[in-house]
Parts: sequence; structure tokens; C-alpha cells
Amino acid sequence: MNDKVIGILGGMGPEATADLFLKIIKSTKVNSDQDHYRIIIDNNPKIPDRTKYILGLEENPLPAIIETGKNLEKAGVDIACIPCITSHYFIEEVQKNLEIPILNSLAQTNKYIEKNYTNTTKIGILATTGTINTKLFEKYIKNVNIIYPDKNTQNNNVMEAIYSEKGIKNGNTNGYPLNLLIEASNKLIRNGAEIIISGCTEIALVLKQCHISVPLLDPMKIVAEAITRS
Repeated sequence: MNDKVIGILGGMGPEATADLFLKIIKSTKVNSDQDHYRIIIDNNPKIPDRTKYILGLEENPLPAIIETGKNLEKAGVDIACIPCITSHYFIEEVQKNLEIPILNSLAQTNKYIEKNYTNTTKIGILATTGTINTKLFEKYIKNVNIIYPDKNTQNNNVMEAIYSEKGIKNGNTNGYPLNLLIEASNKLIRNGAEIIISGCTEIALVLKQCHISVPLLDPMKIVAEAITRS
């Protein structure tokens, strides 16, 4: 039986939170039902949208994210993770307010790339405009050229796929948003991307490896595997 208790700071995309939970379960090596880790989730619905905050459209989500972490701390978790990539913009401030360690999925993704894709020179990122504007990937992904969709593709494909009425945040995970993301991915590939990173948990719910011709990396899968090894 695994004694470590894992915490998920949720409320930042309910489906993505559930998806991270499932990824942790699947990445745990077990011989019986009793071998799984205890996982505690605070799916705090009070956390404002991170991208909208960065774009000046919503209030600061940091206090609610810290509150969520403290709730997990009180519940007795040993280590935590955050299912939202954009929320990693706040991770250092959140960590200052907590005793429990938070495993950084972007730092873990960089380690994964350095280990498994040593000759890669150009990586394409599909992410919200908030994540792009804060240069989160440049902060953590080292020694490689990072490229993003052009402005029109970012607005009309990536953000449309996530936030529109027919988008992922409104419960659509096939058809319209998938086609938009495939088109954006193919443009990145034509611009030389050898790998594409799903820089938004909602994107990872829709875009799968079989849909594009280069490796697709999901930081949530990487952090799930890392957290069960730590």
C-alpha cells in the first residue's frame, strides 16, 4: 500500500482535473486495489479564469489558488500538482504560502524532453494567449527554439477551440474544436515544429497523438508519471 497522499489543486477546468486524477491512477504501478495512492482533490469553483486575468478581464485567481492549496495541506497531502498550465504563472507565489511541495509540470516536461528528445531543435506550443503572454514555456523549456501559432491562428483556432460557444470549455471535445486544433498544429509543423506540446489542459482533452504527424506531449501525463515516482 502506498502511504503517500497526493493532492490536486482543482477548480481549473473540471474535466482536466478529472483527467489528471485518471492519469495518476494509470501511471501507478500496482498489484492490487490496495496499492494505489490516496488522492485528494479540492475542485474549488471560486478560482477565476487565469487567462482572462492575465488579459485583464477577470480578478486575480492567486488568493483562491492559495486557499485551495491550504485546504489540501489541512487534509494531509504530502505532495501536490496543478492541472492548469496557465496557473503555473502563479506557482512560485502559491508555493511560498504552503508547506507541501508542488510538482511543477513545466519543469518536469523540460526534464522529459531533455531525456527523450535530445536532438530536438524546434517545439511548437498550443496554449492559451495568457500562457503565451507570460512566456511560461520560455521560463522552463531550455535549449530549444519555441514557436507559437501566428496571431490569426491563435485567435481563430486555438482560443476559438477553447472558449467559443462550440468550444471545449462548453463541453465540446470533438468535431469543431478538434478540427481547429489540427489546423493550428499542422501550421506549426509546416513551420518546423518537431514536437508539439499541449500547453493547455483543455487542448489535451481533445487533441491526441493520432491526429498529428509529430509527437504530442501532454504535461499532465508527464507530471502524473513524475508524481508517482517522487
